[in-house]
Amino acid sequence: MNHRKLALISVSDKRGIESLGRGLVDLGFDLLSTGGTERALSRAGVPVTMVSAHTGAPEVMDGRVKTLHPVIHGGILARNTEAHLADLERIGASLIDLVVVNLYPFEQTAANPATPLGELVEQIDIGGPCLLRAAAKTFERVCVVCDPADYENVLWHLAESGEVPVEVRFDLAIKAFRHTAAYDLSIGGILPGFDVDTGVRRNAR
Repeated sequence: MNHRKLALISVSDKRGIESLGRGLVDLGFDLLSTGGTERALSRAGVPVTMVSAHTGAPEVMDGRVKTLHPVIHGGILARNTEAHLADLERIGASLIDLVVVNLYPFEQTAANPATPLGELVEQIDIGGPCLLRAAAKTFERVCVVCDPADYENVLWHLAESGEVPVEVRFDLAIKAFRHTAAYDLSIGGILPGFDVDTGVRRNAR
């Protein structure tokens, strides 16, 4: 299946995102993005398409649902097989080759002792871990990046050979799985410190 290379970028930590976006466009990628990431790229003059325009489904529930869509996850999880490519065509999806995601700042928000439970809960990322895990599972075809420190290396490989080698993709996939695991452990460790009735920390009463 011939297709233009497609990267999905949706990050909370926007360090280096403009340079990454420009580099990817220069290497022939089309970019998909959401919310604040799309605005940051657009302000920098980097051409980017909103995920909602790509899927035909608007962001809803105050942004709680943005990327949870078959066109996105099908594009990431599809393997390069006749059956999977036929399924992509049937749902009007395209292969996604690169996923760049980092997660809502849950720990940073929790570090402020005055943060109420309701505000902290909104920093529990749902779509981000799903994207990272889907891309990491499909490391044989997809490159997943969860750390801005890896942007330069990924761009170098793409410029050098047109793809990120599978052994590098495998290492990045393991890093993504460890990242989401640590994120969930953090949530599970911090939430018990709150009183669910008052929404404040137990030791703050």
